[in-house]
Amino acid sequence: MAKQKYLQKRLGLYDVFCIASGAMISSGLFILPGLAYLRTGPSLFLSYIFAGVLAVPAMLSNAELTTAMPRAGGDYFFISRSMGQAMGTLGGLSSWFSLSLKSAFALMGVGAYAALVIECPMNIFAGILCVIFVVLNICGLKEASFVQRILVTTLFIILGIYVIKGVHAVDIKRFIPFIPFGTAAVFQTAGFVFISYGGLTKIASVAEEVKNPGRNIPLGMIMSIFAVGLFYALAVFVTTGVLDPESLKTSEIPISAGAAVFMEKPGMILMAVAAMLAFVSTANAGIISASRYPIAMARDRILPHLFKKTHDRFYTPHNSIILTGAFIIVAIFLLDLMLLVEVASTFLIILFFLANLAVIIMRESGIQNYQPKFRSPLYPWIQIIGMISSVFLLVEMGLSTYVITMLFIAASLIWYMVYVRPRVKSDFALVHLIKRITAKELSSSFLTRELMEIIRERDNIVEDRFDKMVSRCKILDIDSPLTMNDFFRIASESLSPELETDADKIYGLMIARERQTSTVIRPGLAIPHIIVEKNNKFSIILARCKGGIQFPKEAERVHAVFVLAGSKEERNFHLRALAAIAEIAQAKNFDKIWMGARNKEALRDIILLSERRRFTSK
Repeated sequence: MAKQKYLQKRLGLYDVFCIASGAMISSGLFILPGLAYLRTGPSLFLSYIFAGVLAVPAMLSNAELTTAMPRAGGDYFFISRSMGQAMGTLGGLSSWFSLSLKSAFALMGVGAYAALVIECPMNIFAGILCVIFVVLNICGLKEASFVQRILVTTLFIILGIYVIKGVHAVDIKRFIPFIPFGTAAVFQTAGFVFISYGGLTKIASVAEEVKNPGRNIPLGMIMSIFAVGLFYALAVFVTTGVLDPESLKTSEIPISAGAAVFMEKPGMILMAVAAMLAFVSTANAGIISASRYPIAMARDRILPHLFKKTHDRFYTPHNSIILTGAFIIVAIFLLDLMLLVEVASTFLIILFFLANLAVIIMRESGIQNYQPKFRSPLYPWIQIIGMISSVFLLVEMGLSTYVITMLFIAASLIWYMVYVRPRVKSDFALVHLIKRITAKELSSSFLTRELMEIIRERDNIVEDRFDKMVSRCKILDIDSPLTMNDFFRIASESLSPELETDADKIYGLMIARERQTSTVIRPGLAIPHIIVEKNNKFSIILARCKGGIQFPKEAERVHAVFVLAGSKEERNFHLRALAAIAEIAQAKNFDKIWMGARNKEALRDIILLSERRRFTSK
C-alpha cells in the first residue's frame, strides 16, 4: 500500500468541542423555535431534549468508528471501509453536499442579520464571508480553529447571559396548558428540530488532524452534545416563558425577541450579535469539515487526484477547500436553499443510519485490526435504536425532498459506475462478514493492512528492533495436539537455517534449557529461549497450537509459544525481547485474541500492534 501524506495533527480537545458545537448552534436556535412552537406549544424545550437523545446513538457510533479509523473524510471513510466504495461514494458525496449546503444557509443567515445594520444584499455579504473563510482555512486549520474557539466561546457566554437574566423573567402561566397538542406532538416535533444536532458528528471528518483522537474525539463530542443540548433546552425554555405565544409563533428571530422583553433594545442587539456569531461559527465549522471529504475521496480515486494535494506551505487541502467554497458560493447565488437544506437534512439522517450500521458490520466482521479506542456502550441495541429512530425521522420528510434525494443518489451511483468502479478495487468489512458467515474466501488482506497502518499512525507506534524481527519471523500455526518434544523438533527445524546451526544441536539446547527450569511462565504460555554458539545471531518464532502442547509437569496445555534463540553478544536484546513478550502476554484477553486470530498474519499483527514500551535504540 502506497504511503499516504497525512494531514498534520493540530487540534486539541477544546478545538474538537468548538468545531462540533459551532456546527450545531445556528438556525436550530435562532430561527427554528418559532416554527417548532406551532407544532407542540410550551413543551417545546422537551422536544429539543428528546432530539438530543435521538442523536446519541449516532454520536456513540461515530465516536467508536472515528477512534478506530481517524482519517480525513470521517463518515465517508468508515462507510467505504465497512460497506464498500459504492456506498462510500454515496456517503462521501452526500456528506460533502449536505455540509456545504448547511454552510451556505448559515452564511445567508449572517447576511440576513447584517442587512439590518448595513446596506448590502445578503447574498453578496454571504459570498464575501465565504471567501474570507476559504482563505482562512487555506492558511491553516489551526488558524481557522482559533477563530472557531473565539466564536463559540463568545456565543456560549452571551447565551449564558440570556439564560441567567431571562430565567427570572419567565412567566410560568405561559406553560399552561403544557402539552396542548398531545404527547405525540412532542416526539414529532423532536424529529422536526433534530437537524439542530446535525453538525455533532462532523468533527469526524477532521479526525486525522486531531491530537490523541482516541480520547479527544469521543470526549469532545460528549461535551458538545451535553453543552449544546443544555443551552438549547434552557434558551428555548426562557424564550417560551417570556414571549407571548402569538408573538413566538410568528417570530423569525425568537431569541432576539425574547431578549427584548427583559433586556430591552440592548438585549435584542446582543442576541442579534449572538445569532451572527452562531451562523458564522456554523459556516466556518462546515467549511472545515466539508473540505476534508474531497481529499479523502481523492485518496481513494473516487475524485480526481488534484483534490488530495496539500499546500506546500500551509499543509492544508487547498484544492478541496477551494472546491467547497466555490460550491457554497454557487448555492448562495443560484439555488433554492430552503428546499436544499431539507434535502441536506435527509442525507444527514441517512448518514446517521449508515454510521450505526457500520459499527455492527465492523464488529461482526471479526477483523482483528478493528481496534477502536472508544467502544459504544450497549452494543448492538444502541445502534438498532439509532437506525429505527432514523427511519422514523425520514418518514417526516416531504415528497419534493424525497425526489431530489433519489435524484442525487442516482447521480452518485452513476458516478461510481462510470468513474470509480473501473479504477478502484477495494476490500471492505461486509465482505469479511459474508466470508465469516459462508466460510468462503472472498476477502483480501487490504483492509486488515490499512487498519494496521492506521493504528500505527494513531498510536504513534515507532518500530523498534523487536517489531522488525517479528515482522519477518517464522510463524507456526498448528492444529493438532503435540508433546513438548514434538514441538521442539518442529521449532528446531525452523530455526536451523537462520541460525546456521544443526537442528539436532538446537533441539538439544532446548531440551537442556527445559531441564534447568520450565519455560512455561503462566498457564497457556511458554517462552523457550536458548543461547547458541554462532556470532551475531538472533531469531524468533511465534507459535500457536490450537490442540495444545503438553509440557512436563504442567497441568494445562500450552497454546502460545514464543521461541527466542540468540548468540551471547545478543544477551541485552534477548532480555528486552523477553520483557516485551511478557508485557504483551499480560494484556487483557490476550489468550482469547491469540486463539481467535484467523491466520498467521493475524498472529503477527497481535504482536506488532500491541501496547508496550518500545526501545528505539539497539
